[in-house]
Amino acid sequence: MNLFVALLLACIVIGHLLEENRWVNESITALLIGVCTGVVILLISRGKSSHLLVFSEDLFFIYLLPPIIFNAGFQVKKKQFFVNFMTIVMFGAIGTLVSCTIISLGATQFFKKLDIGTLELGDFLAIGAIFAATDSVCTLQVLNQDETPLLYSLVFGEGVVNDATSVVLFNAIQSFDLTHIDSSIALHFMGNFLYLFFASTMLGVFAGLLSAYIIKKLYFGRHSTDREVALMMLMAYLSYILAELFYLSGILTVFFCGIVMSHYTWHNVTESSRVTTKHAFATLSFLAETFIFLYVGMDALDIEKWRFVSDSPGTSVAVSSILLGLIMLGRAAFIFPLSFLSNLTKKNQHDKISLRQQFTRSGHTQLRANAIMITSTITVVLVSTVVFGLMTKPLIRFLLPHSPKQTTSMLSSEPTSPKSVIVPLLGQDSVDDLVGQDFRRPASLRDLLTTPTHTVHRYWRKFDNAFMRPVFGGRGFVPFVPGSPTERDNNVQWQ
Repeated sequence: MNLFVALLLACIVIGHLLEENRWVNESITALLIGVCTGVVILLISRGKSSHLLVFSEDLFFIYLLPPIIFNAGFQVKKKQFFVNFMTIVMFGAIGTLVSCTIISLGATQFFKKLDIGTLELGDFLAIGAIFAATDSVCTLQVLNQDETPLLYSLVFGEGVVNDATSVVLFNAIQSFDLTHIDSSIALHFMGNFLYLFFASTMLGVFAGLLSAYIIKKLYFGRHSTDREVALMMLMAYLSYILAELFYLSGILTVFFCGIVMSHYTWHNVTESSRVTTKHAFATLSFLAETFIFLYVGMDALDIEKWRFVSDSPGTSVAVSSILLGLIMLGRAAFIFPLSFLSNLTKKNQHDKISLRQQFTRSGHTQLRANAIMITSTITVVLVSTVVFGLMTKPLIRFLLPHSPKQTTSMLSSEPTSPKSVIVPLLGQDSVDDLVGQDFRRPASLRDLLTTPTHTVHRYWRKFDNAFMRPVFGGRGFVPFVPGSPTERDNNVQWQ
């Protein structure tokens, strides 16, 4: 534990020193430090182990993943996310199905020729579902939502919806009788996906609204701001645990819980609690991300996994190469067509997904077949994280150049978030900007899709101001804390 904490500190220091580097980001730094540490441990232990800690999936899914996803929802620029919500769902749901199909078909054709062991139809479909999943954690490290807000919202939003789709796909593969595939299985799958998506979302929204209502009504800040912070953290974590308990998507639940909390709950707490929660959530997320990449780097050199494929290294390299090729082919197969369909509904050139942005998006067992798949998966993770991670920043700067003036204007026009002071949910227009403006009513569905800012956002603002904020608080709500400057001002007015 002492050594692992020291490595976390080293990742923070080295990451800070490389902050301005155009190639390396913090995730790659932690990954490389993990690999180097694994090499040292292997040499010291004489090839017996490369681990400092025994990593389990419970540690990852119960303790490390929730703070990362919650903070992403808490800090996300909600205007960009909801304006592009239909595009995000298309990428996350339809795109995942397309990618899974291509990877499964390709693996079926190629792996049989490599003679890696006995794999059935369910195994190939599981491979497709696993590798069709995208990594939202690494996306948060590589992209900057202030510099590329549209690209950030699309890539990360897709990752959230993609999680729900991948979970349904994998569970369906495990539970359905794949020897008798018919239309009823497809309908069952669609029903499961819709249930998972909406139930997970509603659970997150409910948890966020409940926390806002409790804090608004009980005024925890009058006695202790620590209770406000603790309540927000525990309610967010409870939503994730409940989702996992009911076999829903915990990622979807805690993500939307973060969005709702940033819109309502965060404004109901005292000023000191706002500062505390902003930094506490960001710090927990940062440490969890660093821990994950550090361990992945060390786990990549797990000698036990590689020992079972040592007699056929060429096969392992071939499987890894095939999987990387199929992953990129699967991504391209839905990114370009779905981006084209999305652009058809948008008149504003700035809202369209440019070709350059589309290009930028673009347990242990002793069975030999499973060992090959595990080591190949590790190879794919390392190559995609390091190689693609190194290429992402330069590609964004080359394909999507922006001047400081553009960045300044963009930041001033974007809605603020807990990173600053105020968090509106959907639009960047202030309430005063909406008053007195004559918005044209949409004459058709195409008009509704092409003018979301002046239609959906406006109606949401009216509904939010009339019904939601009076009950749940939010922007403009000032917590009444005895002894605070607010109370003293009120007493002066009454006198």
